[in-house]
Amino acid sequence: MLDKLHENRPAQLIIGLFIGILFGFFLQKGQVTRYEAIVGQLLLMDFTVMKVMLTAILTGMIGVYSLRAIGIVELKIKPGSWGATGIGGLIFGAGMAILGYCPGTTTGAVGQGSLDALAGGITGMIVGGMVYARIYPKIKDKILQKGDFGKLTLPEWFHATIPEAVVGVIMIGLTVFAALEIAGL
Repeated sequence: MLDKLHENRPAQLIIGLFIGILFGFFLQKGQVTRYEAIVGQLLLMDFTVMKVMLTAILTGMIGVYSLRAIGIVELKIKPGSWGATGIGGLIFGAGMAILGYCPGTTTGAVGQGSLDALAGGITGMIVGGMVYARIYPKIKDKILQKGDFGKLTLPEWFHATIPEAVVGVIMIGLTVFAALEIAGL
């Protein structure tokens, strides 16, 4: 069904650009591109970011596994490791703590005219990418491969069927939403 699209690189780029613009629009409308929202989340005072991300995770999981179930998409799981996850988490967390934006909210904030996101965020992404590319050969085998857990999905990790895992994640998500609402957060 999508074979022609898979062969058409320019169409893929145009669709990707359109989806990226939509993503940025929704981030901005959800007000998660605001520095105050990110810092409020880090200080556990404003859970807007968590609610938006949890909504995106639940929607994405339902969508991806539904499209897989009807044969429209095929998952291409990449292998993972605790070393790579740890390093990635540290880099991501440091950027969030220093700048107050993640990569997605950085580009959204740039789109709405936030100069701090432009100067610090975009520059940080470019410099960070260059540094990572430079040190990658040195850390690939020593750090990134440590604790290799292979091509593992959430259902496989919990020894569950896909529907069980999806329903479980939905239930956890709804419980978190309810708890935040009850707490007035």
